[in-house]
Amino acid sequence: MRPTWDSYFIKIAEDVALRSTCDRAQVGAVLVREKHIISTGYNGSPSGLEHCDDVGHLMVDGHCVRTVHAEVNAIIQAAVFGLATRDAVCYVTHFPCLQCTKVLINAHIKRLVYRTAYRTDPTALEFLEKAGVELTRSVG
Repeated sequence: MRPTWDSYFIKIAEDVALRSTCDRAQVGAVLVREKHIISTGYNGSPSGLEHCDDVGHLMVDGHCVRTVHAEVNAIIQAAVFGLATRDAVCYVTHFPCLQCTKVLINAHIKRLVYRTAYRTDPTALEFLEKAGVELTRSVG
């Protein structure tokens, strides 16, 4: 059976997550416009810096601060290659943290599709609603 677009792109996000270099949560994100992938991102260290997998986690207040989150990396990659994110859909393996939520809103992401409700932040949910970002949990 042919997968739906949401199922297709969320599975790609899951494959992208396999590149993650922080094993606390392997997260992948895919930005899509008009059913075409414009960018991908996974959580890992800034380019050229040591990875958690190699040197361990850098923990502050229960969070690993060594990594850049998948959603931010996907937006950065789109910017590096001159690709607009306005009205894109973000497919991400885990519900975004509050900081990533604000970045997604400012990147004019129109829809967010996520698989895992990991640490779902009520403030992030409120911000997405107020910003008019359509939210879908992919279960299949």
